[in-house]
Amino acid sequence: MVYDRGVPDSLLAAVRADAKDDAQFSPAEGAPGDVAKVLLSAAKSGLSAVHLVAGDPFGHESVVKEVQAVARTAVHFEVIPGIGQAEGVAAYAGVPLPGVRISADVDDVTTLDFDALAGAAQKGSFAVAVDAGDLAAVRDGLLAAGVEPGVPVGVTGDGTGETQYTTTSTVDSFVAAALGFTGRVVLTVGAEVADRDAMSWWENRPLYGWKVLVPRTKEQAGAMSARLRAYGAIPCEVPTIAVEPPRTPAQMERAVKGLVDGRYAWVVFTSVNAVRAVWEKFAEHGLDARHFGGVKIACIGEATAEAVRAFGIQPELIPAGEQSSEGLLAEFSPHDEILDPVGRVLLPRADIATETLAAGLIERGWEVDDVTAYRTVRAAPPPAEIRDAIKSGGFDAVLFTSSSTVRNLVGIAGKPHARTVVAVIGPKTAETAIEFGLRVDTQPQDASVPDLVEALAEYAMELREKLAAMPAKQRRGSKVQGPTALRFR
Repeated sequence: MVYDRGVPDSLLAAVRADAKDDAQFSPAEGAPGDVAKVLLSAAKSGLSAVHLVAGDPFGHESVVKEVQAVARTAVHFEVIPGIGQAEGVAAYAGVPLPGVRISADVDDVTTLDFDALAGAAQKGSFAVAVDAGDLAAVRDGLLAAGVEPGVPVGVTGDGTGETQYTTTSTVDSFVAAALGFTGRVVLTVGAEVADRDAMSWWENRPLYGWKVLVPRTKEQAGAMSARLRAYGAIPCEVPTIAVEPPRTPAQMERAVKGLVDGRYAWVVFTSVNAVRAVWEKFAEHGLDARHFGGVKIACIGEATAEAVRAFGIQPELIPAGEQSSEGLLAEFSPHDEILDPVGRVLLPRADIATETLAAGLIERGWEVDDVTAYRTVRAAPPPAEIRDAIKSGGFDAVLFTSSSTVRNLVGIAGKPHARTVVAVIGPKTAETAIEFGLRVDTQPQDASVPDLVEALAEYAMELREKLAAMPAKQRRGSKVQGPTALRFR
């Protein structure tokens, strides 16, 4: 694969993650004929050759020449159409392009037809992608072509990225308004720009631009970070614990043997890590999901249940109400000697787990094998710049998913700054946060990662509404917590 330098790093990372181990990646360099030679050479050697283009392939004159060079050979090729950068970013900036639809991705502004653009500006809006250094030349060309100085203009940098930002002004002032923009930018010009605030869906997402600290292990942080990005946040994953095997594996060895021999009626999983630990032990012995036949599985919450389902097994019990030890116990049936000839429960957990669940199961008449499936140890401190950002207010919010994440984050990096919004997953995590002197700002009704992210998004929207209701003078001096106050000031 050869790729344009304008292709976002996040897209390249996703492509690399899905590619085979021996896949080759390199930037597209040289003239169109040079790129065509690289692709043709790879294709003729039996490889699948791809040129990943920023925008629509036929929107770039250089790519058209490259395709023409390939077409003169006997090598089969395909062109997958896309949306040009200018048109795509205009949609992300909330500016429709009705009427005479003109959009252009420009490498050389001297090739622009300013008369055509002036005509488009009279009938609707148009979009042009150019280098930030060419903005003055575009302004001069538009004014010379007769575009009115007061026509609205939007300039968008980092289009479709995490830090996309649009400034609005007019034809005669957009160069000054875009001071500080670098790289490729998109100009949207025309009457529709004036109404973009209501349609700017990308930049208007609840957590847009918020830097959110996610103190979880990399394996656990993925789902939370994905949800945060969907709301517009920029997550920063900082592992606070590391998961290690138990010091003495004999307990787990006996537990796995007991599962296969029918020793247990139930297995109760309280975390994704516990599920992973059991399946890793199964894999060591060449076992699979079939060896769970006859054993019922209970999960403390949906995230744990999803980890079980990933191995092809449907849990019998997930609490419908509170997803906690208490919630699971409320729905766990007492042992009945007639209905339950096997009266033993396997409880594989962390070494620091509380006794609440095991004690509750024993009270209900079950025998419990409370087995250490894994150990949690404090992770190494994050880099100095992350520690400084945590203590100085460089993060807009932090999400705590357990008491241990609170204790360990403070232990390895220090207390989050008072201006940082603190969101916790449940009451016990809130108690721990308060013990450490933190202000708890929001907590979901149900203790789950999706609900925790949703609670933070709702809190951000409430901040925005409070700020919007304030008079301008009050807004500038507002003590409302959170980055929304900064963005709307």
